Amino acid sequence: MRRRPHYPWSLKTLLSGKPTVGWLMDLCDENYHYLTRLAPDMRNMQGRYLSRLDGVMDLYLEVLEQTPYTSLLHLTYYFAHESGQSPDPDATIRIYHDSRQAEVLSLKQHILPLNRGFIRPTLEQKWKLSLFLSKWLAYSVRQGHCFLPRHAMTTAPTQEHLAPV
Repeated sequence: MRRRPHYPWSLKTLLSGKPTVGWLMDLCDENYHYLTRLAPDMRNMQGRYLSRLDGVMDLYLEVLEQTPYTSLLHLTYYFAHESGQSPDPDATIRIYHDSRQAEVLSLKQHILPLNRGFIRPTLEQKWKLSLFLSKWLAYSVRQGHCFLPRHAMTTAPTQEHLAPV
């Protein structure tokens, strides 16, 4: 098993709002590590996948694109609403397999005001999005979520798949 790197940040540093490019790269590395635990065969996956465990929210993964060196993923929970499905959090992530990095391209969620709709996010905004993704992925791994070929979905999520609000 690959040893996880030691990260130089502390809670005080995280809250100071002064991230560095190096720390952002460390988070992208950590997110790649968590994603390979969630989807061990990520480079060969196509389509939609569902990770369903007793007592926890279903986690959905969709592979949007595969190229020789990258994967584009959509990761979310779906909640049932009167108006239909509501994804939250809702992330689009580009995986760089050669450099072992996972970059958050978009992240929408309703709990924390992380993404204010900027077209060109700042280092601090990228840091916050990557940190949120890291915490979410770590939580998902601890719960036992995993996407394997047998978890492939043949259709889009339906109301019977969704968790009530």
